[in-house]
Amino acid sequence: MIRLGVNIDHVATLRQARGEREPNVFEAACMVEDAGADNITVHLREDRRHIQDYDVYYLKRNIRTHLNLEMALSKEIIAIALKVVPAQVTLVPEKRQELTTEGGLDVIKEQAKIERALSQFKKKGIKVSLFINPTGLCIKKAAAIGVDAIELHTGRYAESFAKVKYKFQLEKLHCAAQLANQLGLGVHAGHGLNYENIKPVCALPSLREVNIGHSIISKAVFIGLFDAIKKIKNIIACEYSLCQSQ
Repeated sequence: MIRLGVNIDHVATLRQARGEREPNVFEAACMVEDAGADNITVHLREDRRHIQDYDVYYLKRNIRTHLNLEMALSKEIIAIALKVVPAQVTLVPEKRQELTTEGGLDVIKEQAKIERALSQFKKKGIKVSLFINPTGLCIKKAAAIGVDAIELHTGRYAESFAKVKYKFQLEKLHCAAQLANQLGLGVHAGHGLNYENIKPVCALPSLREVNIGHSIISKAVFIGLFDAIKKIKNIIACEYSLCQSQ
């Protein structure tokens, strides 16, 4: 089956809007787990616009599933990750002014930093994934560096989904997933995925995990978080079963 990682950053966004204690991030994580999600994903940004340090420590100590910590290649955040020891870190690019992550990590430019961080994380038994654009060059470089997995940036695919050209973006993801699998990398996908565009993505070769946040939290406003998770889980399960039967 394809694992579902649920990003709960926007629960913290709502909390930080008032500077109070509600909604409770851990309570959200518990409900996400109860509904059947496989991972809890949070992004500890350098500007702390939503998830805070104490959220990360508390989640690691108390959740029942795995913690996937999205993070930039910042010395400060790396030091925190080494103390928290999540099951996995996903290294992402980060700009202070962006609304959300705008693209994949520049693996070539950041190679030296990635290798230094990877060495530290391996000593702690932390798995490392790189959030990258679906290009052969990025995937080959990720494999050469020796990370455990890559998360394919599905943003361009998601943006084009209502247009004919989405098939071109889907084919790029398909080729990227195939290459990553051949090179021994775990294949994950995320960014902009929702209840409709997730369906073709489930057919990507050897896809192990998807990470979805904004769409789930948005759906939860209307039907509740538990049912929002159940709905996306059912879609993924159905699409996966359909792919296996073909």
